[in-house]
Amino acid sequence: MSNKATKPEEKGFFEKVKETIEEFWDSTKDKAEELKDKAEDKIDALKEKAADEKAIVAKKASEAKTAVVKKADSVAAKVKTVAADVKAKADTKAKAVSAKAKDEAATIKKAAITAKAKTTAKANEIADTAKTKAVDAKKAVATKTAKVATEVKKKTNAAK
Repeated sequence: MSNKATKPEEKGFFEKVKETIEEFWDSTKDKAEELKDKAEDKIDALKEKAADEKAIVAKKASEAKTAVVKKADSVAAKVKTVAADVKAKADTKAKAVSAKAKDEAATIKKAAITAKAKTTAKANEIADTAKTKAVDAKKAVATKTAKVATEVKKKTNAAK
């Protein structure tokens, strides 16, 4: 007969506790890494979205600028045609027509200035909204990450 035991060696209580703690630590560390990766992906997605919105705002602003320039050109063309008609008419009618042309030009210029101011204000409002959304999203991601980090720390401290 041999002196060797045929049963496998049983682990002691502290070895079992040590293995359990190691398993908890590994799973907690893996979760923290996953959450960190998710947060980074979300931040990247938000940055891309903000960049896209910024490009859209810039495009709309440039379209509005071109529209204002076209309107100003048409105003200038109208003023030139009115001036040519005024020269062709008699002196008495010429004074009345030129006064009317000046009034129309002032009204059209005021309309162009008003339209330009409105489009600029709208473009600024859209840009501010996009910036605010991006900042709010970053804050939300940061708070979620902080909450998860504190939970992980609590679990780790509790496991110790």
